[in-house]
Amino acid sequence: MIIVAGRLHVEPADRARYLAEVAAVTRLARAAPGCLDFAQAADQLDPTRINVYERWESDEHLDQFRAAGGPALDLPPLQDADVRKYRIAGEEQP
Repeated sequence: MIIVAGRLHVEPADRARYLAEVAAVTRLARAAPGCLDFAQAADQLDPTRINVYERWESDEHLDQFRAAGGPALDLPPLQDADVRKYRIAGEEQP
């Protein structure tokens, strides 16, 4: 299993526009083979922050989704980003 998680930062005035633009990407990802979860969401405390979370069955599924292209987006510039890919060896109930 692959998890992609992290944070993006945009100007506070741009966050709603950024999230509206990527809504189509979220719909495509969630319908893609191997996608277990996909979300980009406004942080509750920091008005510049967007939280990123993706969960995929495999690298191959993630790579296929990324290679498929997607809608043309008019995104505001990112001020900062820290997003990482994690390889998960196992899972269990919390």
